Amino acid sequence: MVVRGPVLALVLLGVVPVVLWPGSAGTVAALWLAGVALLVLLDAALTPSPRTVGLERSPDPQVRLGEPAASTLTLTNPGTRRLRGMVRDAWVPSAGAADPRHTLDLPAGERRRVTTTLVPVRRGERAAVGVTVRLHGPLGLAGRQATTPVPGVVRSLPPFRSRAQLPSRLARLREIDGRSAVRTRGQGTEFDSLRDYVEGDDVRSIDWRATARRQHVVVRTWQPERDRRVVIVLDTSRTGAARVGDEPRLDAAMDAALLLAALAERAGDRVDLVAGDRVVRARAGSGTGSSRAPLLHAMVTAMAPLEPQLVEADWTTLAGAVVGLTRRRALVVLLTPLEPAAVEQGLLPALPTLTAHHRVVLASVADPALSRLRQDLSSVERVYDAAAAERAGALRHRTAAALARLGVSVVDEPPAVLPGALADHYLELKAKGLL
Repeated sequence: MVVRGPVLALVLLGVVPVVLWPGSAGTVAALWLAGVALLVLLDAALTPSPRTVGLERSPDPQVRLGEPAASTLTLTNPGTRRLRGMVRDAWVPSAGAADPRHTLDLPAGERRRVTTTLVPVRRGERAAVGVTVRLHGPLGLAGRQATTPVPGVVRSLPPFRSRAQLPSRLARLREIDGRSAVRTRGQGTEFDSLRDYVEGDDVRSIDWRATARRQHVVVRTWQPERDRRVVIVLDTSRTGAARVGDEPRLDAAMDAALLLAALAERAGDRVDLVAGDRVVRARAGSGTGSSRAPLLHAMVTAMAPLEPQLVEADWTTLAGAVVGLTRRRALVVLLTPLEPAAVEQGLLPALPTLTAHHRVVLASVADPALSRLRQDLSSVERVYDAAAAERAGALRHRTAAALARLGVSVVDEPPAVLPGALADHYLELKAKGLL
């Protein structure tokens, strides 16, 4: 039972008879309160059960992190009386329900829809908690309420903030591919066609035999090798849980993976994603599955529910997953933090399996806080912090050097820089024909 605000006003109204009959104030007050209580109980008894209201939720919405989504509830009144009250569609706090309370006025035998706007503040699947229906009695003094679980999930996808950097990388790709005014020749790229020489062309591209036949200078044009394999390995172990700025390392790594995948797909290469720690937790790729979904859609859908697991990564398992994808030479991008202990104990022993057949790149999300600590020498405490940051940086450089000796390229940049730096490294390899 729920007691409403008018009951308080009704109780206070009892002051009037108490003032009019002060000699029997106690008896008058008791009788007044008993009458109010009787009305409240009667009103509650006449209130229909809120569990009779039919509840049905719309299909689960899917939206990029920070963008609005809508979840719609359909309420049905199967009875013969008009229902008035309130409905609260409760969600977990990270779902960002803006206004979950809705006024209910539902005639007999009819349906009404109420919509709750959701703006998720965290990536992943944000669940509905329950729907509370509160119905008011005919006197407006009391009511009844019940909470019913109505399953619902809003899936918050990675935001892909680095997509703003994609046009500039595509322009560079067209330049490498020979589709823009500037023609470049990469080492080991494939011959495309002949065309007339224009100022600015590399003289090493002149085809002297064709020039002699045509009586004017012509040059060879080249295109990057196509249909190569790019395998992105996303580390979801404990190291991805550390926060860099306002988000976990794992989220920043996802952003870099999406930019690289979008670029590589435009370049005509096949892209596969493997995410995991001790086990493989998600897979996606070009043409993966029966639905043949677009690459980026498949990747963001696979990434959305991933959360860092508080375990060490089993790189033997992840390397086996890469080998199982392709026997051909591929570009394998390991999105994992350049943490000396984790790399030296877990990754280094498994690297020979990958470097023997593939070109391997390690992309790490660096913490810009270390650079700020090294520069701040304003007090004795800050000097100690700077020394600790300097030591951490030296250990990372030592680990990067060990990886380089095994033939692994390292891209270690802050979250805002890493996606572009990784894309540039891919384009450099593409231009040189080293994929």
